[in-house]
Amino acid sequence: MKPCNANIDRTLQLVKHMLELADKGDAEREDVGCGIMYGILRDSAYKLQKIAEKEKEAHIKKGWWISTH
Repeated sequence: MKPCNANIDRTLQLVKHMLELADKGDAEREDVGCGIMYGILRDSAYKLQKIAEKEKEAHIKKGWWISTH
């Protein structure tokens, strides 16, 4: 996999971990401040996910994305 594609793939993996942490943290939080923090984390993850998926699609259309999976 090309390095630029590997970085997009890693970003999508990071997004997955960010969403998992936001869900876990929100479920276990004890105050409003943490709720705000996990909300920001979740919102940021969704924004990154949208951008990374758009870039992945662009790379696929250009023929740059060759998956080894």
